[in-house]
Amino acid sequence: MSVTGNRTWLGLGLLLWLWCAAAQAALEVAVDRQQIALGDSLRLVIAATGDEDLDGLELRKLLADFEILQRSTSSSTSIINGQTTRTRQLLLDLTPRREGTLEIPAFRAGAETTRPLVIEVGPPPTLADADQEVLFEAEVDRQEVYVQGQVLLTLRIQQAINLDSRSVSELDLDQAFVKPLEQNSFQRTINGRPWLVHEVRYAIFPEQSGTLEIPAQLFTARESSGRRSVFDLGGGGRQLQRRTEPLTITVKPRPDAFPAGSTWLPARNLTLEEDWSTPPDQLQAGESATRTVRLRGEGVQGAQLPPVEFAAPDALRYYPDQPLVDDREDGNGVVGLRRDSAALVASRAGSWTLPEVRIPWWDTESDSLRYAVLPARQIAIAAAPGAAADAGEVTVPGSTLAPRGSPALAGVERAPQRLWQLLAGVFALGWLATLAWHWRHPRRSVESPLAQDTGSSTAPGEARAFKQLQAACTSNSAPQARRALLAWGRARLPGRAGINAAALAASLNDPALQDAVAGLDRALYRDGGGWDGAALLDAAAHLRSGAPGRGGDQHSDTLALYPRST
Repeated sequence: MSVTGNRTWLGLGLLLWLWCAAAQAALEVAVDRQQIALGDSLRLVIAATGDEDLDGLELRKLLADFEILQRSTSSSTSIINGQTTRTRQLLLDLTPRREGTLEIPAFRAGAETTRPLVIEVGPPPTLADADQEVLFEAEVDRQEVYVQGQVLLTLRIQQAINLDSRSVSELDLDQAFVKPLEQNSFQRTINGRPWLVHEVRYAIFPEQSGTLEIPAQLFTARESSGRRSVFDLGGGGRQLQRRTEPLTITVKPRPDAFPAGSTWLPARNLTLEEDWSTPPDQLQAGESATRTVRLRGEGVQGAQLPPVEFAAPDALRYYPDQPLVDDREDGNGVVGLRRDSAALVASRAGSWTLPEVRIPWWDTESDSLRYAVLPARQIAIAAAPGAAADAGEVTVPGSTLAPRGSPALAGVERAPQRLWQLLAGVFALGWLATLAWHWRHPRRSVESPLAQDTGSSTAPGEARAFKQLQAACTSNSAPQARRALLAWGRARLPGRAGINAAALAASLNDPALQDAVAGLDRALYRDGGGWDGAALLDAAAHLRSGAPGRGGDQHSDTLALYPRST
């Protein structure tokens, strides 16, 4: 496998990020790493979506601190929501000329200018055994972490010879959630000798306080040997194996200083911001505006971010949408994203105060309690033209809570009465037919599907699905827990792909799970307040531990470093 081929996939993540940024700027830059050692290479990608001339970029300032090892160009086309965007990229493989804090300068093309980037260059690495040709080591970014906090594990393969069939054993930790990250590949020069370096990275989130053991990992490969002819089908050169040293991480419990009753949230950074579809000060009674609140947590999963509670005075009503939860990745690991939206409707004119939104979180860098805050906001709602200020309450279209006579129901009240009478008659006949069928066919008792198959193990992927459910319940995220519960249910009951949460609880024939699901539904669709995932997690864990023949994920013993072409 050539170095150029290894580096091709590495730029894909950078290009995806640049495509997203292209919606805001026509010229952008990105690097694969911002912390390197002297003698290492890094990749710089400069992307343009306009008519900028990338070939004419001024690179003299860059050459003061970096040497260009390789230069190439590429182009791509993306279609998003029917809009076509053509992106051109200039790819530069660089190596630093000195140690210290270096800067990749801003580049200018036409009217567009990129932002400068800071690169930290450390001392050149050393080798304990200069005669070694293949090295395999493991390192973590910290020796102590809070429960549910992020630890970055890097498995680094350094090779001075060509290797084939490279693979790393799969990382499996019972007391932690493991998320694979993007792999890195770059060149390194040590004592004048070139090395190819591969980094396999994981974000680890311990689920219990105490001690987390990371066992020794195994790297296997075969030394490359050129074929003498097309008929040479030999197995290649000698087989190589390398093992890392086992690692131990101290997992600290949730600190007492964190507010009781709040979602435990250890993060490197947390930001909270909002925007409105219409400024709320411009609303009239009966009109709606969508309020969107975004949470962004560094070093935390999206499922760990708490839901935003939309509290409002009696004259204001919120109608929340389904939240959007996602995970992204940067050079420091996982970035969790959560977006909560709700339509705000004022039932009458007046001046109202939207309460403050305050979310506690634990800063893992300073080891201290912090808060992400949206300050309280005063809004004035004007009376609707031609309507009294104390008119009856109104609501958004589609709500089941709109009072009779409100503008949201005005069109319905003017609908022909004959149509409703006809529909009511059809529904009544259907109900009578259903009742007659049930009278003639009494329902038979059904055994729990788990009880019917006491000898089979759980479906593949059940362990991974349960870990997702465990993470959602622990973070008290009701929407994420419902999705994770359904995924876990599909893994437990492979033949029930379209089952819902209530039917899942009934099929598993567990009263505790049924009560927990009912509480989850109330929190999602009725109460609109906070939710405690302990009951659901306890019920699922009890049912899971009592099921015979526990299966779990069935994976191969090794994880390929790079995807194989088909």
